[in-house]
Amino acid sequence: MKRQKVIPSCSGSSNIDGALASLDAEDLRDLIRDIIPRLDDKTLARLNNAIIELAAAGKTGWKPAGPTDEEIAEALAFAKAAKRVGSADPSEVDNYLRQGSNAFLSKNYHAASQIFHSLLLPLSEGEIDLGQDEMFEEMLGMDASDCAAQYVVAVYMTSPLEQRADAVYRAIEDMREAGSFWEPLREMERVAVEPLPDFDIFLRQWRDLVQEACKGECNHQWDLDSDRWLREAVRRMDGTEGLAGIARSTRRSEDLQAWCRALMEAEDWNAALAAYEEAAEIVIDKAYSEGDFLDGGALAAQELGRKDLPERFELAWRKAPSMLRLRRWLGSSGSRGILKRRAAAAFEACPTKAHRQKALLCILLGDFETAAKLLASAPGLGWSNSEHPGHLLFPILFRLLGGDTGYFEHESRRLAADIDELESLPSDCDEPCLPNPSVDEIIALAGLDKLGVDHERAGLIKAMREAVRKRIKGLTERKRRSHYGHAAFLAAACVAVDESSTTSEWIAAIRSEYRRFPALQRELDRYLSRARKKD
Repeated sequence: MKRQKVIPSCSGSSNIDGALASLDAEDLRDLIRDIIPRLDDKTLARLNNAIIELAAAGKTGWKPAGPTDEEIAEALAFAKAAKRVGSADPSEVDNYLRQGSNAFLSKNYHAASQIFHSLLLPLSEGEIDLGQDEMFEEMLGMDASDCAAQYVVAVYMTSPLEQRADAVYRAIEDMREAGSFWEPLREMERVAVEPLPDFDIFLRQWRDLVQEACKGECNHQWDLDSDRWLREAVRRMDGTEGLAGIARSTRRSEDLQAWCRALMEAEDWNAALAAYEEAAEIVIDKAYSEGDFLDGGALAAQELGRKDLPERFELAWRKAPSMLRLRRWLGSSGSRGILKRRAAAAFEACPTKAHRQKALLCILLGDFETAAKLLASAPGLGWSNSEHPGHLLFPILFRLLGGDTGYFEHESRRLAADIDELESLPSDCDEPCLPNPSVDEIIALAGLDKLGVDHERAGLIKAMREAVRKRIKGLTERKRRSHYGHAAFLAAACVAVDESSTTSEWIAAIRSEYRRFPALQRELDRYLSRARKKD
């Protein structure tokens, strides 16, 4: 059984962990008994569920009392009546689902399957309304996904061996909208309260069944449930060799990825490297997946300590250019000279519409004139597009022009999260991962500092002002009020790096032209006052 997650302590409760640790078992029992009457129905159902499941999974052998025959009949009658009228009280549904779960935990599988089927199926099909906005689960204290998994296990336990695979398949189909069956075998084992009998025989039956389902859905483009279920069963029975057989026969990206990931999870890095290289060669949809497999090969090479990692980064970028892959390749340069040579080679091979990548390469190569043209010609809307150069160029040019380094580090993240920043966020997992060098780190490696040539400064400031003008024009025409702050923030950045009369006249002209947009004027007041205070 799964353990419930610990809820983070609220503000002002930093001592809660220590206080809980100091309480003995009886104190905790008294505390819970005292809290229970104060809870709303939904929270009470969740707490009851957590306590019962935790106790049933413990080593004491305790199991909840299952429902009596009368209680089972009452639950079935309730479900029938609710279906007839088309609605039900969520607290009553919680109560009867708890009866079904109690029956399951006490190993009365027949009663559990009856109760769950009578309630979960009409709930998931919309025949019983609980007053929800979208999903019925939001109204329940019981975990509908757990109940659905318990139902499938109950069907397993009550079906004859020769019919078990078919019965489980139908049960999962019935519970598809109520539960999560990405890997049904794992899901069944997660909720089971005892070993599943004759599981090895069932596994062979299950593999054959889902294999037939896959054949009936041949030549499909998307990864279907039957594909995932087959990979899970084959991995259980035949390991990574079985997954390799599927991958090589279909050459589908998802099957190849499953094979490669299994080798990575086993930390068999030599085999993983070979698998990723083979996958990149044989995958059907190269345009969609080849780069991912080359990235995987680079990760395996990294874990093996191979010296050809930069060459692998370059190959991945050339086959599937992206900003992240470009940063990896450039960031592995090691010296300013190597970085310059790689930037020059990348600029020649960079896709025509990859404006964001081109912008970075122009900066690294010192071609500020082309960088300015890219910024000035970019559309005023669409800054969230992955290849719009705005979020990349504005802070870089601002710093090169002598602007405060902290200006963009704080405010721009609040107004519009930078795509590069999101890609560079550290992973929460402990799994090996490829380096994600930031744009700032690459620029530092290139040795770029402030500009010293006046005509270059003038060209860059002019491009920044043009980008702001187009940004304001696009936002006001479409009434994108929520983005006015971003436009004002950029306008203030121009003022902060250029105190000339030209920029003062430019900002005055903008204020005059958009005087009938009070929301924009308020944002301009706010950000311009901040920029001038910093001066």
